[in-house]
Amino acid sequence: MPVTDVEHDIDARTLTITADFAAPVERVWGVYADPRQLERVWGPPGYPAKFVDHDLVPGGRMTYYMTSPEGEKYYSYWTVLEVREPSGFDFKDGFALDETFAPNPEMPEALNSYTFAPTDGGTRATFVGTYATAEDLQKVLDMGVVEGSAQAINQIDDLLAS
Repeated sequence: MPVTDVEHDIDARTLTITADFAAPVERVWGVYADPRQLERVWGPPGYPAKFVDHDLVPGGRMTYYMTSPEGEKYYSYWTVLEVREPSGFDFKDGFALDETFAPNPEMPEALNSYTFAPTDGGTRATFVGTYATAEDLQKVLDMGVVEGSAQAINQIDDLLAS
């Protein structure tokens, strides 16, 4: 399993997930740069993602929805802040109200920083989410973000091998 460590720090309002992949940084970057590849791994098994917009450039917007096994759709968005191809990118990630992708003010928004660094065996990915408040972080922890994120990230190995 690629996920090697998960830490959350309520005081710092952060969730950090570390994963190791047996592929070069450029290949791991490619998963996030290509919406069709990203759809195959974004979201836990059984909740396929569909990216409607995918503009991985500073100021770009990415919108997507995940569909539950029962057919319910969950809408979200990214606002891309910085891109450091192929070593990572920063973005705001939030829940949307519906297919308009308008932000849901009742749900937390995270500032995410994804970094990809070469290792002897491939790539170490570090995914850091920072929330505005400890309550926001606790809300997503209670929603199962650790389990869902780990399941999603662990799907990347199969994609990299294909």
